[in-house]
Amino acid sequence: MTEPHQLGVAQRLLANDTFDKKCAYRPIMDQVTNRWSTLIVAALMGGPYRFSALHGRVGGISEKMLSQNLKALVRYGLVARDVEPTVPPQVTYSLTELGVSLAGPLTELLGWFGRHRDELFAAQGRYDEG
Repeated sequence: MTEPHQLGVAQRLLANDTFDKKCAYRPIMDQVTNRWSTLIVAALMGGPYRFSALHGRVGGISEKMLSQNLKALVRYGLVARDVEPTVPPQVTYSLTELGVSLAGPLTELLGWFGRHRDELFAAQGRYDEG
């Protein structure tokens, strides 16, 4: 699908009220596209993680922020939280089917940053110089 076509499809799908501050699903979009949720979903593409392992995988995130983002992703049906009845309980997080369907476009976005890294840094340098 070409970029103009993708943009047209996105605009048709979002045309009803996405740009309206009262849009019902804008809070979901905001949560899912924040830096931490994006990295959490990308990390979970590699398979299930226990909380501590996921905390170690997503560098720089606090335990509190990881917990908040995981709760939101579970609430929106993107991440599954599986609790094993052990002492202490063992909690594992994994992507749901809906989460997997989001992971593809999300990793494409992350790939875009990787492909355009030099251009982005060059633009940043030009801006900062002057």
